[in-house]
Amino acid sequence: MTLQSLKRGGLEDPGHDLLDRVTGFWGRFGRVVLIGVGALAVAGVLAFFTLRARAAAEDAAAGRLAEASVLFWQGSYDRSLETAKQIIQQYGSTPSGIDASRLAGDDAFWSGDFKGAIGHYRDYLKKNRRGILANAVRRSLAYALESDGVYPEAATTYAGLVGVFDRESSAEFLMAAARCYRAMGQPAEAVKSLQRLVDDFGETSYATLAREKLAEAQAASR
Repeated sequence: MTLQSLKRGGLEDPGHDLLDRVTGFWGRFGRVVLIGVGALAVAGVLAFFTLRARAAAEDAAAGRLAEASVLFWQGSYDRSLETAKQIIQQYGSTPSGIDASRLAGDDAFWSGDFKGAIGHYRDYLKKNRRGILANAVRRSLAYALESDGVYPEAATTYAGLVGVFDRESSAEFLMAAARCYRAMGQPAEAVKSLQRLVDDFGETSYATLAREKLAEAQAASR
């Protein structure tokens, strides 16, 4: 029986109808589907090569950073700083490129360039704000600020680090904050920091000195 006879007899061919629908759909949307599949394929290829390029850049940056770190520990701060700056310029978006800003800050600090150290530490913290290493950089930043005479920000940074590391470090930060307050001519604030040190961290090695400073402050206020 022919297809025409089936249709005239009220009979349908399900397979033929399905084929017609598929053919019609492909005719209307086949090009769009092909374009979509092609776009996905291109995106996948681009993602693959992007990830591979990033991995290669990080490997190169990590190698240079290791060289700069060795120079730092050898005391060759100028050479280490120059290498760190090159890493930042060439690989600044990689993890090692970001860490190079921290190393550059350390190089500048130990070279006596406190303003330069502050700038590099701030650059690092703009890209990495959280974690143990970020807090360690904040600690270095606080010392650089104090060394450069930026006492208000140094005191605030020290105070913000209390409780972040171990108890000995917290006592160290309170003592440092007290130094900054004294340098600013704010003895009352210095006393508050010292009193907190004695009250909250009285078992640390800084407590004895804090008690002495408190006694001196009390004697001076009489």
